[in-house]
Amino acid sequence: MSRLFHIGVPRFELGTSPTRTERATRLRHTPNSALGYPTDCGDRDYPQRMADRIRVACVQMTSRRDKAANLERAQSLVARAASTGADIVVLPEKWNLIGSADDYRAAAEPLDGGPSTEAMATWARTLGVTLVGGSITEQRDGHEKLSNTSCVFDAEGELVAVYRKIHLFDVEVGGAVYRESEAEEPGTEPVVAHVEGWNIGLTVCYDVRFPELYRILALEGAELATVPAHFTTPTGKDHWHVLLRARAIENQYFVAAAGQVGETIAGKPAYGRSLIVDPWGIVLAQAPDEESVVTAEIDRARMRDIRAKLPSLANRQADAYQWPTTSL
Repeated sequence: MSRLFHIGVPRFELGTSPTRTERATRLRHTPNSALGYPTDCGDRDYPQRMADRIRVACVQMTSRRDKAANLERAQSLVARAASTGADIVVLPEKWNLIGSADDYRAAAEPLDGGPSTEAMATWARTLGVTLVGGSITEQRDGHEKLSNTSCVFDAEGELVAVYRKIHLFDVEVGGAVYRESEAEEPGTEPVVAHVEGWNIGLTVCYDVRFPELYRILALEGAELATVPAHFTTPTGKDHWHVLLRARAIENQYFVAAAGQVGETIAGKPAYGRSLIVDPWGIVLAQAPDEESVVTAEIDRARMRDIRAKLPSLANRQADAYQWPTTSL
């Protein structure tokens, strides 16, 4: 069963707390320069959020082995995303460092007090956004191998959900070999987070090829699935759009996929093309082939209308589905 996160003591629902609303209003009417962030996006006024209609932003990066440089670049791009009025900002997979297995072992950090999680908490709190922190390489006590971990921070900077990537990328594509399991171990359970009044199913990259995970998230109430990714170019050009649109269509929810782009590793370019897809499979936003931010407004009424008129989830015949006892 997946975990529906409600961490810590009871608190106001995001979007209705007086502190939350005051912060959101102040940020949307405060020049970026006053916050100490870049001003290249301009200063715009946005209406206060409504729970059924929110704005989602995907950050597209080119992360490499320089962790400090990656953190600095991510801060700028998250601030740019917040300046568009985004309520939820999604970072790509391994945004803080991409390299070899040895690089990951050297740079891995715990969630409690690690520099990347501290940075994400600060950005979320300062900018007044919910931050789906893509993924980072996590070092866990008592575990020999690392985890590829996606953290969610609410607009108060609190860690409210943790998902560890279940499906590890051990493949050979485009003449290159990838062995994620060399340094990492798989996660063991799906996770649905409740933020901004929405249920968000958490996944990472290669997970998108496993529709059973996305169906479980839908049955656990997910209305938006996030897919931080570091997709290869050979697979991306043929499969990226197809897989993301399929997951959105078959589960009748929104999908936000934030990707790495360009030469993250020499000779292994990342595909990019970060997407936001609606429950009908329509692409609401797509990133260009460069570091960038894309945003789209998502509306719960759209999802409910699709589910009411084409009720494929309601028409499931769960008792007829038996998992085979043999494996491939």
